[in-house]
Amino acid sequence: MGRVAVIGYAATPVGRLQPRPGDVGDLEHEVLADVVLRAVEMAQVDKSDIGGLSFAQPRPYTQQKYFGTFMASYLQLPCDGFVAEVLGNGMTGGLAFEHAADNIRSGRAKVALALGVNYETAVSSGEHMMSSMRAVGDVDFQAPFGITPIAWYAMDMMRYMHEFGATREDVATVAVKNRHHASLNPLAQYRKPITLDEVLAQPTIVHPLGLYEVPPRSDGAVCLVLADEDVARASGRPYVLVRGTGFHHEGAHQITATPNDMIALNAAQKAGGQAFAEAGLKPSDLDFAEPYAPCTIVEVLVSEALGIVPRGAGAKFAAEGRTSLGGDIPISTSGGLTSRGHPAYVTPLYNLLEAVEQLMHQAGERQVQDAAIGLATAELGNYNAALVHILERVS
Repeated sequence: MGRVAVIGYAATPVGRLQPRPGDVGDLEHEVLADVVLRAVEMAQVDKSDIGGLSFAQPRPYTQQKYFGTFMASYLQLPCDGFVAEVLGNGMTGGLAFEHAADNIRSGRAKVALALGVNYETAVSSGEHMMSSMRAVGDVDFQAPFGITPIAWYAMDMMRYMHEFGATREDVATVAVKNRHHASLNPLAQYRKPITLDEVLAQPTIVHPLGLYEVPPRSDGAVCLVLADEDVARASGRPYVLVRGTGFHHEGAHQITATPNDMIALNAAQKAGGQAFAEAGLKPSDLDFAEPYAPCTIVEVLVSEALGIVPRGAGAKFAAEGRTSLGGDIPISTSGGLTSRGHPAYVTPLYNLLEAVEQLMHQAGERQVQDAAIGLATAELGNYNAALVHILERVS
């Protein structure tokens, strides 16, 4: 089975792209097509070399159904390998990447695109919340009571502070750190630096999480060009190799009803263990990490679950600057989901793009010096499922 490399990438800045009803604006396929052209140009591959298209399925609000087939037609891009859309809630973009990678490993394609577009910001908050509640909870038991993902994470944060003595201020420094990182990222939705006092002064969303500690609604489009390592090597240019992959699903829908350690993130532990074992590496080998972390507390918990920071120390590491650029292990160098933005179905592709850009040494002012090994994650539910990729620079 061939090894998989990433040789090109492009994305729109995260923000508000979706036209409001009655307004004129760029349609999803137009925005994504531009991103594809830029990514393929960077990869320096011919259109005829592309054997597969793995799409993150668009949001249910999209007007164009069978979007992947429509895009293949719009791009005039016949494929011998596959054209497919995948869906896995917050993990959707990561599954699209893994679908493309698997088809390269199996030999069905030498070059494949993992791509997607997420439009949601012009949809009313009420419609969006109703859709979200039907997705993330049991429609017969949980949805009628208004359970939302932010409520899960708020409960996790309360438990974490109780068990480890962390303060809300400690956790809130994650938002300050990530906004600083986002201020250096031209793709980020929110780039104005913020202070700890400003974070603490924001309206409460679900106690104890405030406005700056939860993700915004976001639009975005992204494309990664994957290739068999032979193709990447023949280019004579640096590329990024997928060194290790891990996945685990607990068999629970979004949040488990089985008594467990609710802040251990068992799925992330298992998926991370698989990825590190396949890569032949350990957490201390990482130069940076780009986790899927919708809220400040989630970054803390997943960093601990992956062994990047000691259990119970994640919030204090952030407060001490040890997870900032220039610190022991920079985390969320893109600005993370709270500041880079969270176009949910393609968020994992943005995380992977950040990791690839760091490893290509193209991250500008936020570049991690001599970055050689990085990690990106995707998750489903309250981390009841996790997908972990470990990536390596090849010069």
